[in-house]
Amino acid sequence: HRQSVWYDVQNGKSYTPINHISKEQAQFEVVDSALSEAAVLGYEYGYSLDHPNALVIWEAQFGDFVNGAQVLIDQFISSSEVKWNRLTGITMLLPHGFEGQGPEHSSARLERFLALCAQENMQVCNLTTPAQIYHALRRQVLRKVRKPLIIMSPKSLLRHADAVSPLNDFSEGAFQRIIADPVFAKNPSQAKKIILCSGKVYYDLIKARKDASVAIHRIEQLYPLRQADLDQLLSAYDRNLPVYWVQEEPMNQGAWPYFCLNFAGQISGRSLKVIARPQSASPATGSHHIHEHEQDHLVEEALHI
Repeated sequence: HRQSVWYDVQNGKSYTPINHISKEQAQFEVVDSALSEAAVLGYEYGYSLDHPNALVIWEAQFGDFVNGAQVLIDQFISSSEVKWNRLTGITMLLPHGFEGQGPEHSSARLERFLALCAQENMQVCNLTTPAQIYHALRRQVLRKVRKPLIIMSPKSLLRHADAVSPLNDFSEGAFQRIIADPVFAKNPSQAKKIILCSGKVYYDLIKARKDASVAIHRIEQLYPLRQADLDQLLSAYDRNLPVYWVQEEPMNQGAWPYFCLNFAGQISGRSLKVIARPQSASPATGSHHIHEHEQDHLVEEALHI
C-alpha cells in the first residue's frame, strides 16, 4: 500500500496510478493519519456513516495497533446497529500472524473480535490468498447490507511464494468462506485425520506435510460461520476420523475460545480437539529463537499426533 501514491522528486507532484484505470471508475484516496488509533478510527467510522457507498478502510501497521482504538470497537463498530440502528461498512485490515516479531507485533487480538460477534453484527476473516482479499473487499462494496469487515492479514503472506492467485481467480472466482483441501477433493476416503485452521499457519502445515493422509482445510470467514458449510465440508469424510483445530495463538487466545463457546467440543457431530500454544498472558514470546522452536513443535504435533 505504500506504493499507491507516487511523487515526482523534481517538482513534488503526486500521481496515484489506481485512479487512472478508466474514466468511469470510483475515486481512490490514501491518507496517512496521525498516530492516534482511537481518533483516526473514530473519524473513519464517522466517514463510513456519511458515505455508505464508499469502501472505507482503516489499516493498522501491525495488528496490535488496534489496542489503542478498542473503545471505538466496543462502543460503536460492534454494537451501533443494535444500539442505534446505525449501519457501517467500515473495513479494518489488521496484520496478524506469529512471525517471530515479538508480542506487540504478532496478534491483532482475534479473540476479542470473535467475543464481540453476535446477531451477525460484523464479519471476521483470516484470509490466505490475494483473490480472497480482493473478493472480500469487492463483496463489501457491492452487497446491499452494510456490516463491519475485520480482515486478519499476515504480513508474511505479502511475500510468501505460495500465497498467490491465478488471474482467473479474480475475474471468474468468488469469495470462499471455507477452502477445502484440493488434495482430497476426489478421494476423501484417503484421509486419516482432518485439520481445520485459518490464516498463515496453513502454509506452515502444508510445507511440513509429508503424510498424504492428513486433510488440511482453511476456514477463511470465522464469523458468521455457517453450520451448513461445515456439515458439507465434513460430510465427505469418515465420521470416525479425528478433527483438530490448529492455531498459532495460545490456547486462551485466537479462535479456540470462540469454537469452545459455539461448538462445545463437537463439530458436525464429531469430536473437536485443539492444537495450540499453551495458555499465556502475552500474545507471543519476545525471542525469535523461542518462537521458531514453538512453531516447529506446533506444526509437528499437528501433523503427527
